[in-house]
Amino acid sequence: QFACVLGIFFADIVGFFLANPAGWRWMFSVISALAMVQLTLAPLLLESPRWLLGKNPDSPEARFIIKKLRGFRYDEEVETEVELYLGASKSQSLDAESDDDSKQGSGKSAMAQMFADKNVRLLVVSTFVLQMAQQLSGINAVFFYSGLFFDGVIDNPLVGTTLIGGVNVLATYVALLLMDRCGRRTLIMWSSGGMFLSCVVIVSALLGYFSKMVALGAVAVYVVFFAIGLGPIPFLIVAEMFEGKYVAAAMSISGLVNGTCNFFVGLFFPVINEALGAYSFAPFGIVLLLTFLYAWLMLPETAGTTPEELQAQLVAKNAGTTYHNLDIEGMASHVPPSMDEWDDALAAMEDEDGL
Repeated sequence: QFACVLGIFFADIVGFFLANPAGWRWMFSVISALAMVQLTLAPLLLESPRWLLGKNPDSPEARFIIKKLRGFRYDEEVETEVELYLGASKSQSLDAESDDDSKQGSGKSAMAQMFADKNVRLLVVSTFVLQMAQQLSGINAVFFYSGLFFDGVIDNPLVGTTLIGGVNVLATYVALLLMDRCGRRTLIMWSSGGMFLSCVVIVSALLGYFSKMVALGAVAVYVVFFAIGLGPIPFLIVAEMFEGKYVAAAMSISGLVNGTCNFFVGLFFPVINEALGAYSFAPFGIVLLLTFLYAWLMLPETAGTTPEELQAQLVAKNAGTTYHNLDIEGMASHVPPSMDEWDDALAAMEDEDGL
C-alpha cells in the first residue's frame, strides 16, 4: 500500500509539471522510461526461495537467497528457515490434497465450499463488505476527479491534487506504525467514522456553511482517515481470516469485487456529481456510516489470531445454538482421539469381551 501511494504521489508531481498544453505528451514518455528502468533492473531481482525449494529441497541457490534476504550469519539459521519453508509447503500440499478429495466427493469448488462452511461464511461476508467499502467510500472519486473537485476552491487545482497525494503518503506511513499496535477492527472503525464526519463537513462546505478552504481541509482529513484503515486493511485482512486452502479463492474474489466497485465509482461519479451537486458526497457518507456499524457489530478482530482461532471465536459467539441436535460449542472444543487412543480403547473392549 505504501509503495502504491508513493507511485500515485509521483504521478501527481509529474502531472503538476507536465499537465499543460505544451507538456502533456511528455507525460506518456515517463511511462516508457519507467518501464525501461524496470526491465533493466529485472536481472537484479531475487528468485523466490519458496519456489526454488519447491522444485528442489536441497537447492543451494534458495539457501543463498534466504541468507541474503534475512541477513543470517550462520548456516544453522538458514537451515532452520529452510525447514520452516518446507514444513509450510508440506502443510499446504496436504490441505490441497484434502481439498481436492472434498471437491471430488462434493463436486464443489473452493469458492462454493467457503460459502457452504458456516464457520467461515461471516468471514467471507466481511471480506466483501470491506472491499466494497474501500471503493464505495468515494476515495477514488477524490483521486480521479480531484481537478474537478478543486476547481473554484483554489486557483490551481493541480496544487490541491499534489497536496492530497502528499498527505496520502504521510498518512499511509503513519498507518504502518499503527497497524500492529491497534487492532484491524479498531482501525476500520476509526477510518470509516473519521471519513463519515469528513463527508459531513465537505457537504456542509459545498452548501456554503463553511469556507472553501475548510472543504479542502476536510478532503485532506478524509484521505488521512482512509489511509489508516480502509486503504491497507481490506487486502491485509484476507490472509489473516482464511486457512491456506481458501486464501487464493478469497483473494481472487476480493480483487474482483474491489475492481468492479472501483470501475463503477469512476464511471458514475461525474453523473452523481452533476445530479446531486453539493450533495455528491452524501452517498459515500451513507456507505461509511454502514461500514462503521458493521465493523462495530459484526466484524471480528484478526490481529494476533490464526484462522483457526478466529473460526473458534465465531463458533463460541454462537454458543448454545444447536444444528441438527449437535452442540456447536462442544464440537469446536472437541479434539478427535489419536490412533493410539483408539487402539487402547479397542484393546480394553477386547479384554472386557474376554472376561
